Amino acid sequence: MAGATAAPARTGGRPGFWRLLLANRLAAAGLLVLGLIVVAALAAPLLPLPDPDLTAPAERLARPLAPGHPLGTDALGRDILSRLVWGTRVSLAVGLSATLIAAVAGSLVGLVAGYAGGRVDGLLMRGVDMVMAFPYILLALAIVAVLGPGLLNALYAIALVNIPFFARNIRGVTLGLARRDFVAAARLSGRSHAGILFGEILPNVMPVIVVTISTTIGWMILETAGLSFLGLGAQPPRADLGSMLGEGRAVLFTAPHVAMVPGLMIFALVMGINLAGDGLRDVLDPRLRSGALTRPVARTKVARRRVPALTPDPAAVLDVRGLETEFEIGGEVHRAAGGVDLKLGRGECLGLVGESGSGKSVTAMSIMGLVPTPPGRIAGGAALLDGEDLFGMPDEAIRRLRGAAVAHVFQDPLSTLHPLLTVGAQLVEAIRAHAPLTRRAAEARAEELLGLVRIPNPAERARAYPHELSGGMRQRVCVAMALANDPEVMIADEPTTALDVTVQARILALIERLRRERDAAVLFITHDFGVVSTICDRVAVMYAGRVVEEGPTRAILEAPAHPYTARLIACVPVLGAPHRRLDAIPGRPPPANRLPEGCAFAPRCPRATADCRAGEIALGGRGGGRAVRCLHPLAPGERA
Repeated sequence: MAGATAAPARTGGRPGFWRLLLANRLAAAGLLVLGLIVVAALAAPLLPLPDPDLTAPAERLARPLAPGHPLGTDALGRDILSRLVWGTRVSLAVGLSATLIAAVAGSLVGLVAGYAGGRVDGLLMRGVDMVMAFPYILLALAIVAVLGPGLLNALYAIALVNIPFFARNIRGVTLGLARRDFVAAARLSGRSHAGILFGEILPNVMPVIVVTISTTIGWMILETAGLSFLGLGAQPPRADLGSMLGEGRAVLFTAPHVAMVPGLMIFALVMGINLAGDGLRDVLDPRLRSGALTRPVARTKVARRRVPALTPDPAAVLDVRGLETEFEIGGEVHRAAGGVDLKLGRGECLGLVGESGSGKSVTAMSIMGLVPTPPGRIAGGAALLDGEDLFGMPDEAIRRLRGAAVAHVFQDPLSTLHPLLTVGAQLVEAIRAHAPLTRRAAEARAEELLGLVRIPNPAERARAYPHELSGGMRQRVCVAMALANDPEVMIADEPTTALDVTVQARILALIERLRRERDAAVLFITHDFGVVSTICDRVAVMYAGRVVEEGPTRAILEAPAHPYTARLIACVPVLGAPHRRLDAIPGRPPPANRLPEGCAFAPRCPRATADCRAGEIALGGRGGGRAVRCLHPLAPGERA
């Protein structure tokens, strides 16, 4: 198309495998040590080393740095450096081979047992249990005693005793995957059991297998060295690290270097493998692939470049000013909230509306520092609760406010509630976290809360697990948990999205009634303007991380000023108007890491002009408590 401008080249993005691995300094150090050892072992035939089995009695027990022998000689005059390089080569080969055998056999047993279940699972796992009933090193010694000393027999023994370790791990993962919907869909498509097992389940289990291998190979090398140390592994004159250590034991006091050299090599090799394995585990964990190999901390990092004036507004119980929340992923910064202003009065319900990805949930979670760090951080703004800046408070003060002054009700109650605890126990935990009550008093309070949210038979329901309750019941439990400590502010993040219309109406009526009775402020996040019209006093519309329109609910529903708001309202079907046209919004929201200049909605707006695509557009007041971020707002009754 003529005049079209080329899309900007992507310069950053999610970091790759090696970049993530090398970002972990310990893992990088372990990988470097392991790499040097492996290269030296593989290059053994090419290195100018003497024959490792050549004896020279005249040069026995030479000290390190002796002429021609950088690491000295052993009791038979053999060069320790040569034996060390060749012995490391043997130990690596045996350890890796044993690990692969155990991984293949154990993973196959675990996959079949977890997928088949029933008698097959019982038979295979009882066999695994029989192997695990014996101390693994004693079982390995017994196997070698039966098969006879030798490196190959030691390999078989070490592999066999480690099969149960893989089988148990993989079976546990497979059990969970075998009952997932994608496996049921594969069955419905007519795929065979083998096709499902190796085409659907194995790819999901593979990261676990790889991580288990990386953390097991070091133990395999140690176990092989232990058998060789006892004379059951490598046989003279062949050297491996364990046999060298055993030979050095006899001259430990007269020539300690003979034993110390292979001992240090075993330490360096196993430590390098373990450090690299830890780094590999972190890289394969999708929760840690955010650009920094650190697990999320208890509170969002606050690194404010701009702090607004902190003069409190006496009419607002919660006052969010210029909130900026970013996610740093690789070399790119995603601006999820780009200067959000919100005010909540006591007893007021504010609806936060917008498309998915507009920044509603991030804004709500930023208030109490619930955005995971890494990769998230609060880059600017303030959140005043009763005049106190939440972003400037210490972690302990924030912990005391969570669930007490500010409570959250999340979208999916099944993932919010702990699956292994009864709902009563979870309510008791929420109550006792902030109130010095005895367990009996807390249990009575929990039953009272369940009755408050209209759950029948609260004493009996308190003993139920989350999966034993319906979706509406679980959501009521979450509301009860939010009300456990009489919060000043309740943040409800799409609490009715997954519920049917009848249950949704009951939850909305419950929140409305509790708000009126307890004078609590509610920040209600939703996509549905129908819900907004039912419960909210005011509404704030968000797009691309910013509030684009705000005002009383009735005024905005009857006469939206921003074209985006008007388009959102036009998407809502109206009962009794079957012929009403539903207008979809053309295009897609801009990515948070490449927001356009000027108005972010301009590429999708039919009213956009050149001035909409340049400069900062402020949220301007329109009277009547309304504000809009638009240079060409709609007049009353005008269509977008």
